[in-house]
Amino acid sequence: MKSSKSLGERLFEFFVYIFLTLLSVVAVYPLLYVLLASFSDPTLIMRHRGLLIWPQGYSIAAFVAVFKNPNILNGYKNTGFYVIVGTFLNIFLTSLAAYALSRKSLQMRGLIMKIMVFTMVFQGGMIPAFLLVNKLGLFNSRWSLILPVLINTYNFIILRTAFAAVPDSLVESARLDGANEFVILFRVVFPLSLPTIAVITLFYAVYHWNAWFNASIYLRNRELFPLQLILREILIQNEVSNMTTGSAAADAVPIGETIKYASIIVSTLPILLAYPLLQRYFIKGVMIGAVKG
Repeated sequence: MKSSKSLGERLFEFFVYIFLTLLSVVAVYPLLYVLLASFSDPTLIMRHRGLLIWPQGYSIAAFVAVFKNPNILNGYKNTGFYVIVGTFLNIFLTSLAAYALSRKSLQMRGLIMKIMVFTMVFQGGMIPAFLLVNKLGLFNSRWSLILPVLINTYNFIILRTAFAAVPDSLVESARLDGANEFVILFRVVFPLSLPTIAVITLFYAVYHWNAWFNASIYLRNRELFPLQLILREILIQNEVSNMTTGSAAADAVPIGETIKYASIIVSTLPILLAYPLLQRYFIKGVMIGAVKG
């Protein structure tokens, strides 16, 4: 069957595919480089120059050193707490606010929306936020990384728009059957908005997983440090001495470099694995929250 596309259209598609392929290589290669370097022999990777398309030798010494570091394991535990507890509270409170402001019967909902959108443009700044956290008694506690960021306005707007798309007839039917607002939210509106809920959950979880800046400001107890703050010390401040203990002086520098690569893999792999699980919800959820007014 003869193609109906003109020569110009076929050339355009060809260049689009070439561009997207190059863009994919640019995006994927740094991750591939870090992965291959983490499994490479420390001495050989230090001598290597140019592109890296296969491991230089093979060694898991860097991963062994990383998992022997108590700070890494403690960082995993702390980050797990921040992600699980923080995301749960984020979704719960964002859902409550989004449901309330998605109902046309709520008085002054327009004013409340304007106030919330105002916070996206104008904020108090770092110092007032620090003073507030300190005055509330949250300084140097786990809750300093969770309570100040309970509701993200952008995520709230997406979820509110998705809730507003639920037919009013379903809500009214549930209300006539004696359901209160919590039952309507979690048994009627919530299940019908699962794609959007999944996307917002991913947004919040990724934020908590990658968060390090607030931790560097509000936390002084190293036992509370999240994984990303430990990773920052390893990569920027070169804190690998406690992981190279026992190595010969000549081997300490090379293995220190591969430890940095291994630390990146260890800290990013779990969140990367979460994306494929939620991918089928991602586009649908974002579009639901973006198209409706």
